[in-house]
Amino acid sequence: MKSTASAIVFALAIVVAAIVLGNAFLNRNRSDHKVSVTGLGEKNFTSDLIVWEGVFSKENTDLRQAYADLDKDKKIITEYLHSKGIDEGFVFSSVQTYEKTKPNYTQDGRYLGETFLGYNLSQTLKLESQDVDKIEQLSREITELLNQGVQFYSQPPRYYYTKLADLKIEMISQATEDARIRAEKIAENSGAKLGNLIAANLGVFQITGQNSGEDYSWGGTFNTSDKEKTASVTIKLDYQVK
Repeated sequence: MKSTASAIVFALAIVVAAIVLGNAFLNRNRSDHKVSVTGLGEKNFTSDLIVWEGVFSKENTDLRQAYADLDKDKKIITEYLHSKGIDEGFVFSSVQTYEKTKPNYTQDGRYLGETFLGYNLSQTLKLESQDVDKIEQLSREITELLNQGVQFYSQPPRYYYTKLADLKIEMISQATEDARIRAEKIAENSGAKLGNLIAANLGVFQITGQNSGEDYSWGGTFNTSDKEKTASVTIKLDYQVK
């Protein structure tokens, strides 16, 4: 009797195991009933803020004279800016001072100390403006100061956009809409219906120069060297599929 019961239990166990394994085999490739899509938001825009900097300096063995010469150059630069219609938006940094020296060595390479050559004083001019075209032109014409004896070293302008927050919202909305349309198309072509949104993952916001061939960065590219820029962002959406 016991042997018969054991045989029945054993047979049932085999049947259950077969059912479980069969279902696992049939469902091994079944999807999670969702679709994942990535949408892109992209827009070209023109920078509306320019930041431009330049450095001028003077050298002299007399510190007071070096400072007087630098201050004279500062006044010439200020007058030059006024002549170009720029009366505000610029600032001069504090004066940076360092001593120029020359190391002395014996013929066998022993260090003998330093010889004082003079003082070098430098100052930086920084200008911010929303009149991008005017400052851009100024950065190209600043070499005119050479005619007045001022050695001014101009740096390339940097370009920014003051409405970046609004632009990001617009890009995210555009990317989300693009992703939704892609998901609907996939569901339609597969004979299913698009369900609720399960998850959304926002990608990195990128700003590159237009036609610059600039590569995207995993941490986000933020171009400041081009006036004409392209903003882009991606978003990944997961939808249920019915």
